[in-house]
Amino acid sequence: MNKIKKIIAAFLLSAMLLPSVSTIASAQGKIDTTVVNERWGQPTFVYGESLSESEVKETQRLLDIENPENVNSTSVTYKDLVNYIGGDPNGSSNMISSVIVQKENKGKGVDVVIKTPENITEVTKEQYRNASITAGVEDATLIVGAVRKVTGESALTGIYKAFEVNGEKLDKDRMEAAQEELEVVNEINQKNEGKDNYTSPQLDNAIVEVKNKLSEIKQENKEIPTKQEITQVINQAVENNNLQNIVTGDQINQLVIYFQQYVQTGAIDSEQVKQELSKLSKDLVGTASEIYDNAKQSGLVDQIVGFFRDLIDGFVNLIGGNNNGENTNTNQ
Repeated sequence: MNKIKKIIAAFLLSAMLLPSVSTIASAQGKIDTTVVNERWGQPTFVYGESLSESEVKETQRLLDIENPENVNSTSVTYKDLVNYIGGDPNGSSNMISSVIVQKENKGKGVDVVIKTPENITEVTKEQYRNASITAGVEDATLIVGAVRKVTGESALTGIYKAFEVNGEKLDKDRMEAAQEELEVVNEINQKNEGKDNYTSPQLDNAIVEVKNKLSEIKQENKEIPTKQEITQVINQAVENNNLQNIVTGDQINQLVIYFQQYVQTGAIDSEQVKQELSKLSKDLVGTASEIYDNAKQSGLVDQIVGFFRDLIDGFVNLIGGNNNGENTNTNQ
């Protein structure tokens, strides 16, 4: 099996195995709150304003915050959301999902762990990571959680708040683009989830490819990519990730509209974004390939292939048997 086929097979196998793998990964992710990190002084815990006092404490427990006195805690409000990404200032939002953020050494990259995957029902860790990179987050560990079932969008706003309270205000245009990215990619993922030959890492990797290619075009041509160029890049990335028969024309248009916004931000020129995307792309392919390799070594791939082969053989034999029976009855 060549490399491309192996990667595609890995993504498809991931669709069956990722739920259990994600749970294991989430159990391992942790920020040490027993010591003070000198980069920021303290990790920053940002909780949704809709939580009660008891729910805030429960969220701290879920995020493994062992020593709250060693953590800088603050709430994220609907007013913060409007400030970062715009919206109706007279509106309201039920902000539940929360996050603890730790700044890491330069070059570490962005790492995301969803601590309560059973309660973050829509947004994946790759979507958080991809959108955070768009917003300008770099070299940080982000651990997300919620005390009850939520879609998970407010955690992204909490990440912005964590950086701001530590004196690192992110660019508003890039934050707005990141929020739009999260919503568009999440919507496309939700509509395709459960379809044959589809996994969310395929879509996530396609988004990374588009960002990288658009950056190359901007660098080569010294000007913003056109709508036609954006459309061509998206279609190629979709095909490269074996999604051409899954992602619809309307969904392609959604991506085109989003990336027209993306190319107007500083993210397209950022060297840091390129480095972060390179890490993300390697992790996406590496995780899928690792799942495939581990499953193959354990014999699971052969079992799955054997199961479907036996199923097809049985079906063929059944059809053949019925046909034989029909021929006998005709001869009588």
